[in-house]
Amino acid sequence: MSPQSDMGNEETGRAGTAALSQLYFYLTEGCNLACRHCWLAPRLDTTGSRYATLPVELFETAVREAKPLGLSGVKLTGGEPLLHPHFLRLLEIVRREELGLTLETNGLLCTREIAAEIARSPKRFVSVSIDGADAETHEWVRGVPGSFKAARQAVKNLVAAGTQPQVIFTVMRSNAGQVEAIAHLAEELGAASIKFNVVQPTARGEKLHEVQKTLNVAELIEFGRHVEQELAPKTRLRVFFDYPQAFRSLSRIAEGDGCGVCGILGIVGVISSGHYALCGIGEQVSDLVFGEVGKDPLEQVWRENAVLKALREGLPERLEGVCSRCLMKQRCMGSCVAQNYYRNGSLWAPNWFCEQAEEAGLFPSSRLGARPAQSSNQLSRCRDASIVGEFAGCRGP
Repeated sequence: MSPQSDMGNEETGRAGTAALSQLYFYLTEGCNLACRHCWLAPRLDTTGSRYATLPVELFETAVREAKPLGLSGVKLTGGEPLLHPHFLRLLEIVRREELGLTLETNGLLCTREIAAEIARSPKRFVSVSIDGADAETHEWVRGVPGSFKAARQAVKNLVAAGTQPQVIFTVMRSNAGQVEAIAHLAEELGAASIKFNVVQPTARGEKLHEVQKTLNVAELIEFGRHVEQELAPKTRLRVFFDYPQAFRSLSRIAEGDGCGVCGILGIVGVISSGHYALCGIGEQVSDLVFGEVGKDPLEQVWRENAVLKALREGLPERLEGVCSRCLMKQRCMGSCVAQNYYRNGSLWAPNWFCEQAEEAGLFPSSRLGARPAQSSNQLSRCRDASIVGEFAGCRGP
């Protein structure tokens, strides 16, 4: 995610449906790194030729069908988007259609030439992942020797081409002590901002949580306090910590920091197989794959798909558990619907971070309202059973 909110715009399209403002393209099924924490777990592919990549014609089709629905920008991610064999052609389409460009990359393939092509998009936001202030730390996380040097060079190449990227640092037990060092490195390289991500308990990240190589919620709350109150005033970088809105100071919220905000009401994912999905989680959860690009009209998917309709009608009022009482739910929307569904099989499940914080007595009491009647939540869970077959049953937290 970019540091700004990935929420779709608030305008409504034809028939009163919210605008589809963003398409998230998960361009490649493979990746040239083997990151320990990846929430999508793509298969290792050093050349981009072993596993599926999204055909250019399907990319064009999705963009063409999304524009009348309100499309204003695309996010290119993966796997690793620069592995796509026709990546430059995709950039051309984005420019031709005058769309905003968000790009997430590990940097291995971001040469000077590629950086120059990226810079040709006037409305662009680029992030490069660096998970350590030194090669040993970064490469323990990323799994490939030489990746630290390549990521550093990618930032330099982007800056030289006129793009000041964001550095993304996923915090875990092995690198949590490098906060100041990574901020100094990002400054030195010419980045504009730095975002600290939490390891999500999905796919490979789930395994890191199980073996306790991630910080616990109490440690993450303290980490966020340190980043926002101590690190941010000492650096020229814009600094973000991507944890739920309820834990942020009012001053940080007022600054417009959109991290920890689920934008699902304004986006659709397109995965490398050529299918529409809630987002990249479709690679892990087939329930949240909605149709096929070029076969199922996007307008029909956007307006009539049962899951998307349920979210539009139900968020945030049907959120359960601590999220149902949170005074930030209108802004936060459960933080990440896909993550919540992955863990609990319910669109309305509370966010894991907030749930654990409440259990530990760490959820800010000033951000909680009255507890709703349980019968309402039980009815909410049972309604889910009719949305997509098995996807929720009457399960819930």
